[in-house]
Amino acid sequence: MKRPLEIFTQLGERLATFGEDALSREVIARAEAENGWFTPTDVRYAVRAICEDMLCPAKLEPWLASYGVLDKVTEQPHRVAIIMAGNIPLVGFLDLLCVVASGNHASVKMSGKDRVLMGYVIDLLRDIEPKVPISEYADEKIDAVIATGGGNANRYFRTHFAGVPSLLRGNRHSVAVLTGEESREQMEALSEDIYRYSGLGCRNVSLIFAPEGVDATLAKREVCPKYENNLRQTRALLEMGGVPYAESGCSLLTEGEEFPSQLSRINIVRYRSLAEVEAWLARHEEELQCVVTNAIEHSRRVDFGTAQRPALTEYPDERDVMRFLLDLKK
Repeated sequence: MKRPLEIFTQLGERLATFGEDALSREVIARAEAENGWFTPTDVRYAVRAICEDMLCPAKLEPWLASYGVLDKVTEQPHRVAIIMAGNIPLVGFLDLLCVVASGNHASVKMSGKDRVLMGYVIDLLRDIEPKVPISEYADEKIDAVIATGGGNANRYFRTHFAGVPSLLRGNRHSVAVLTGEESREQMEALSEDIYRYSGLGCRNVSLIFAPEGVDATLAKREVCPKYENNLRQTRALLEMGGVPYAESGCSLLTEGEEFPSQLSRINIVRYRSLAEVEAWLARHEEELQCVVTNAIEHSRRVDFGTAQRPALTEYPDERDVMRFLLDLKK
């Protein structure tokens, strides 16, 4: 069997022209028909991000080498179930990459919301290497599980996979911390962090910290019809409830320290010192995925406009997936 570096480098080469040929354009159309939140623009963006940030040999090779798996083939692989989410295109790809690259067998349960795209990528992998250790999960005996879901789903996972080494992820949220000294380009990039994938990802910013008097006006973006419907519904709910709001970009800005439950609503917190913000972040550490800012240091800090471009080492919830998988062999 080909080694993981070769398999995934070839995958990146094949995906490099995604959207330029009739077959991949048909895949995009089917993915959008399957999930109305998946716009063609977002699907192409997701594939391009994976190619450039995860499958580029200059990034993939040193990442594999850092775990000592660059030239390693496992003779007795563990069977690892991957229960994938489907909120954004190909959101489960990194888990798939990690399981195969660590020399294990990926038993994949695709989300019904992302079956077209993930199925297409898996078919490409099988074409590149017919022996690639990937199968569809069928509730069989497994050695470990990686699962992503909400609170109810995680309670089910803990029961169903009791006694099995597990890496379970729940709901997380992302914030931005402004100082008022951000450039126009940075504020436009913040809109990318908010609106890419219609705000459905855990890396999408939904809470903004800004000093009193600082303008937090967001740049307007093209959004999908389903998001526009959500925006109208949220506006109506706020007006019926007498909640003050301001129109900004494609969002409704409201005051509040909690993460908003409505997709098109952004809460803003006015602070007097960055120490207040750092204290809030420390209290809500278990709820955070990304902190978009240039103002403070944080283990999950990312630059403006990069929240939806995670590197190979930016694991969800800061839990090292590769280390989890490699520790199974100990």
